[in-house]
Amino acid sequence: MKLHELKYTPGSQKDETRVGRGTGSGRGKTSTRGHKGQNSRSGGGVRLGFEGGQTPLFRRLPKIGFVSMNKKDYKIFNLNQLENLELSEISHQTLFEKHQIKNLRTLIKILGNGEITKPINVKVNKISVSAATAIKKSGGTVEIITNSPEKNKLTNY
Repeated sequence: MKLHELKYTPGSQKDETRVGRGTGSGRGKTSTRGHKGQNSRSGGGVRLGFEGGQTPLFRRLPKIGFVSMNKKDYKIFNLNQLENLELSEISHQTLFEKHQIKNLRTLIKILGNGEITKPINVKVNKISVSAATAIKKSGGTVEIITNSPEKNKLTNY
């Protein structure tokens, strides 16, 4: 058997219905569209969601909520989580490498739940006062990183 000898299984493929090829075809004259009316014309039909002039569903439902364009979502870490990571430095790069954050643009905030025993150097976007004092007590350093590089500063707690 050769490639040009291959055939479809009988009945597996149906011929496409050819409309508008004369009255003898059984699908002629109006081409299955019927006489007159919006749907018989070319380009006819109604837009998505149109309900015949009735107020559509998307306008009947109440508008609820508000989404702020300036919202900042922080990935929250507690001190006990940082202790379990066993890193000497906590920054966007190290957390990304440990698969704790999905990308390097993620904003990071550290909270003071738990205890920390070893010194850790921290470079994050936000940190609570209790977390900063606990890190300082263990011998680590805290640096707050802002979004713009010229505003990066070392904050003493």
